[in-house]
Order: sequence, then C-alpha cells, then structure tokens
Amino acid sequence: MKRFAAILPDLSPWHSTRDFRLLWVQGLVTYFGSFMAMIALPLQIKHLTDSPLAVGAMGAVELIPLIVCGLYGGALADAVDRRKVILLTEAALGFLALILFVNALLPEPMLWPLYVVAAGVSGLAGLQRPALDSLMARIVPHDQLTAAAALNSLRWNVGAIAGPALAGVVVAYAGHASAYAVTVVGFAVSVLLCTRLSPAPATHGAQKPSLRGLAEGARYAWSRPVLLGTYAIDGVAMLFAFPNTIFPFLADDLDAEWSLGLMYAAGAVGSLLLSLTSGWTSRVRRHGVLVVCGAAGWGLAITLAGVLGNVWLVLLCLALAGAGDMLSGLARSTIWNQTIPDELRGRLAGIEVLSYSVGPQLGQVRAGAAAGWTGTRPAIWSGGLVCVGAVAALSAALPSLLRYDASTDADARRRREATEAAAA
Repeated sequence: MKRFAAILPDLSPWHSTRDFRLLWVQGLVTYFGSFMAMIALPLQIKHLTDSPLAVGAMGAVELIPLIVCGLYGGALADAVDRRKVILLTEAALGFLALILFVNALLPEPMLWPLYVVAAGVSGLAGLQRPALDSLMARIVPHDQLTAAAALNSLRWNVGAIAGPALAGVVVAYAGHASAYAVTVVGFAVSVLLCTRLSPAPATHGAQKPSLRGLAEGARYAWSRPVLLGTYAIDGVAMLFAFPNTIFPFLADDLDAEWSLGLMYAAGAVGSLLLSLTSGWTSRVRRHGVLVVCGAAGWGLAITLAGVLGNVWLVLLCLALAGAGDMLSGLARSTIWNQTIPDELRGRLAGIEVLSYSVGPQLGQVRAGAAAGWTGTRPAIWSGGLVCVGAVAALSAALPSLLRYDASTDADARRRREATEAAAA
C-alpha cells in the first residue's frame, strides 16, 4: 500500500494555498471549453474547404500574434498585477468564442472570421500565459513546484480528454455552434473564478514593459545553457512531431472517421496516466535527463503512429507520445520555476510561451504542407524521426542540461534561498 501511495500525485500544493486551488479549478473549466473549440475550429475549416493546407494555415495566422504578444506579455507580467492580466485576457477570450458561436449560426458560415479569431486567441494566450506561469512560482512553496506542475498537468489532461472526446460527438450530432456555446459558458465561469484570486502586484522597483526589459530577459536565458536546452528541445519536438492538425486526414486514411475525437484525446490519456502516477517525480533531482528522455519518447511514438496502419495501435502510440511529452513538460516546468528569479519570471515566462507554443504553430504548418506533398502518414513518421535525431543532437551540444541537479545547481540554490527568505 505504501508503494502504491508513493506514486500517486502529491497534493501538497492543493492544501497549501487557496489561490492554487482557485487557479486549478479555473484552468479545468477553461481547458474543457477551449478544447471543445480547438477541435471544432479546424474541423469546421475542413468542412468548408476540404484542404489540409487550409487547416494547416491556422498555424501561420497564429504565429506572429503569439510571438509578439508572448514577449510583450512576459514584460507585462513583471510590471503590473498579474491577476488583472489573467482576468482581462480571459474575458476577451470569451468574447472571441462568442464570435465563433454567432458565425456558426449563420446559414452560410464565413471562413475568414475563423482565421481572425484563431489569430486573436493566439495573441491573447500569449499575453496571458506568462502571467499565469509566473504567478505559480510565487504562490506555491519552492519544494512543492514539481507537485504543482504535476497537478496542473492532471487538470490539463482531464480537459484535453473530455473536451476533444465530447467535441467530436457534439459537432457530429449538434453542430459547430453547440461546441462553441460550451466554450462561451466555460469562459464566463472562468472569469467569475478569476475575480476571487488575490492581487499579485509587481515586485518593488519593477520596470515598465520595454524592449530593454525584454533584452534583459533574453540575455539571462542566453547565459543559462540549461534553460536554452529546455527551450530548444521542446521547440524541435513540437516543430517536427506535432501532427494534430492533420488528424482529420489521418482518420480518413485509416478508414476510421469515428476515431477523430479519440486521436485528439489519446495524447492526453497518456499524459493523464503519467500525471496520476507522478508522485515519484517529486523526489527526482536530475530533471534535465527527464526532459531529454520524454522528448525522445514523444518523437519515437509519433514515428510509430505514422508507420502503423491499425487505428488502435495508432491510438496507443499517440497515448505513449502524450506520456513522453508530459514527462518532459513536468521536468521543464520544474527547472524554470526552480532557477529563474522572481523579478525576471514574467519575461522568461514569455520566452517559455514561445518555446512550447511557436513550435506547435509551426508544426501545424509543416504537417499540413508535408501532408499535401508526401501524403498524411509519411508527413507524420518523417517528422517523428527528425524529432528524435534533433533531440539527440541538442543533448550532445548542451551537456549541462543532462547534468542538471536541483540539489547542487547554483541558480536553483539561490532561488530556493530567496523563496525561504521571503516566506520568513
């Protein structure tokens, strides 16, 4: 029994702070509604155009807003009350979901609003995410950061499983408008929860958002090979092995249109299983090793998903890929929160947003273009192989990532001492 309990999620952050509990519930509600829209939107574009390139173009229109707003959002999170940023961007996201709902109700829904909303959502997410990420390191005790990351991952996975699985059914039987309606309601509830968060003002002497401040954050990241390794490995993994945008065509290729919702949910199932057995990760100190192993496992599983022709084996591989991505993500989040000083946390969180968000956006474009050129399944397995090779090359080029140890790393020690001093 004790061995079984040792692998269960560590609930310490849930018991430690009210704000963590509020953010956890708020995130669950938001993720559920967002994943409904995430499935309905590319599926609606597919229905309107029947073009892999048109679906993949979503990544192109989302890219620039994400880069610009992600960097600015990082500087903003260091300069203003982070709660206000979260609240206002959440309300704006709900408004964009309302636009999708109204457009879907038209006798002939228009295509261009779908791209406009996709770009807007990307920009708002870029503004919001640094504030959310940087707030976590402030409200959660230093020794509970890995546990908090695991619980947040668990929350994400519940939404990622329920949202896509239900979205496929809702869109098939009730239409796109119904899926968007669920998204609108989810954001309304989320805004109410955000109003109950404690204020999170900027640190004393914080600078206004500026290019100089962004450059300061970039210089700090560039001077830390461990951080560079986490950004680079996640970036290549998503760029080359993120085929989600062409799942509708993979389902057709496997003669299993019914499996589309399961394909989108499979990765989250694997992530959920890892999160549910994540208790052991709180005792790990070599998080860089986990980053590398998780990313390589992701690439290998995506390769197999593109090679195999049985839909159930493909779903299994996608689940294994999700587990690998979750392992890498937990370790990356822990390294970031353990080593980055609070006064730079927002700006570095903006860089983090780019590392794990720009990759998927570019990955959508790559997957859509490759599928149009080589076919759906070659586009998937070739990207997975390149991912594995790129992770191996980066690991060799940045050996300090593999050597990272939370108990001996100088930045982790300084961050721990600062946190303990603030608590005292």
